[in-house]
Amino acid sequence: MFGKVAADVLGLSDIGSVIKPENYDKVDADDYVMHEDGEKIYFLIKSKSDEYCFTNRALIHLDGTSATSKKRTLRRYDYYKYPIAGVSLETAGTVDLDVEIKFTIGSEHYSIDVHKKHLEEVKDLYKALLKISEICHENETTLDFARKSLDVASSVLGRVASTPNSIAEQFKELNQIAFNWLVETKKQYTVKDFGDVFERYINN
Repeated sequence: MFGKVAADVLGLSDIGSVIKPENYDKVDADDYVMHEDGEKIYFLIKSKSDEYCFTNRALIHLDGTSATSKKRTLRRYDYYKYPIAGVSLETAGTVDLDVEIKFTIGSEHYSIDVHKKHLEEVKDLYKALLKISEICHENETTLDFARKSLDVASSVLGRVASTPNSIAEQFKELNQIAFNWLVETKKQYTVKDFGDVFERYINN
C-alpha cells in the first residue's frame, strides 16, 4: 500500500506504457470502442490511472483520479468534432524516465508521459497526430473559403434587378441551391475516419 501511495506522490504512476495490439482486448478502453461501426484501435497508452486510446475515429480517454482509486471518467473526442492542434514531442533527458507527447484536442490540453523505452512508438503517434491536425486545418480553411465565396455570390445576386413578383421565387431557389452546395461541400471536407493516416504512420 505504501508503495502505491509513494508512486502517486512521486508521479511515477503517471508514466504510461504503449500497449501492443495483441493486448488491446485486455484493456478497459476496448469496451468503449464502436467495433460494430468499424472503429479500430491503432495506438494505446496505459498508466496505472489512465488509458489513452487512439482509434481511427476518436481519442477515448479513461481518466482515473489516482493510481489507488478504481473510479474512472470516460471521455470521447471525435477528431472531426474536436480538432487536434499544437502537437509536440518532448524527448527524455539523461536522468528522465519518460518522454511527453503534448497536443490540444478541442479545448482540452493533453500532456501524456510515456516511458522512454517507448520513444520509437511515440514518434509514430506524433507523426499521425500531426498529419490529422494538418488535414483538419486544411479542410476547415477550405470550408471557410467556401462559405465566404457563397456570401460573395449571394451579395452579387442580391444587386441584380428583379421584379417584385420574382424576388420571392429567386430567393427560394437560391436558398435551396446554397443549402445543397454547402451540405455537399461540408461532407467532402469533413473527415471522420483517419484509419489511412494511422496505417501509414503507426508501425507497432
